[in-house]
Amino acid sequence: MSRISAKFAELQSIGRKALIPFITAGDPEPGQTLPLMHALVEGGADIIELGVPFSDPMADGPTIQRASERALAYGVSLRVVLGMVHEFRKTDATTPVVLMGYANPVEAHGVEAFARDAREAGVDGALIVDYPPEECADFSAALKAQGLDPIFLLAPTSVESRFADVAKIGGGYIYYVSLKGVTGSAAIDLDEVARRIPAIRAKVGMPVGVGFGIRDAASAARIAGVADAVVIGSKIIETIEQAPAGEAPARVAAFLREVRAAMDKGMSS
Repeated sequence: MSRISAKFAELQSIGRKALIPFITAGDPEPGQTLPLMHALVEGGADIIELGVPFSDPMADGPTIQRASERALAYGVSLRVVLGMVHEFRKTDATTPVVLMGYANPVEAHGVEAFARDAREAGVDGALIVDYPPEECADFSAALKAQGLDPIFLLAPTSVESRFADVAKIGGGYIYYVSLKGVTGSAAIDLDEVARRIPAIRAKVGMPVGVGFGIRDAASAARIAGVADAVVIGSKIIETIEQAPAGEAPARVAAFLREVRAAMDKGMSS
């Protein structure tokens, strides 16, 4: 069982939902990534999604685009990100880490080499936004051969045949994009999410996390009532942007503690 699957099993056994925060590796500067990762855990993160900076993102809104630009200005590459995970593992051997990014850096690194190097660094899974599941049998096989989970996106526009593709080659959890648009977009239609999640979960046989548009503790708690995991990214990046020098980790941890408390309160009420 992967570290991700084990985490979801543990959470299910205690009636808790997963909190999955996202940050971009190297933002606001490379020396802050490890403190921020540890702050996410301190704040209640169950799984960390670590963004690999990329110059031409398709799904990321302006906030996460700015984070990538800041990291790229420091020369943060996929190889550098793997080194950051390796350093994180020296003091945290349990929190699952998922790399989230785009195909270009993976293809440049080589799929087999990426899978091997990611495992050696301590990565647990990868979500490559522009790898469609129906074209990813080789990528999925390469990750699974190294004990990593290939994580895929589903969206409000996804048809049931796409559910089947994801069920066949995916692992860990499904990332359900809650709305049509980019990260940081408008408010979620909770009724629509609640309608879609049971059908997706039944078809794919994996936990379903919901992201895009979750910006505060209240919306996170509402999503936790219908999904297996809550994914938050843009609001955390904004918190990092607005923090005075050196204060980003503490502010991120404080924000996540509020989210975690709201999610837990909602599940117990």
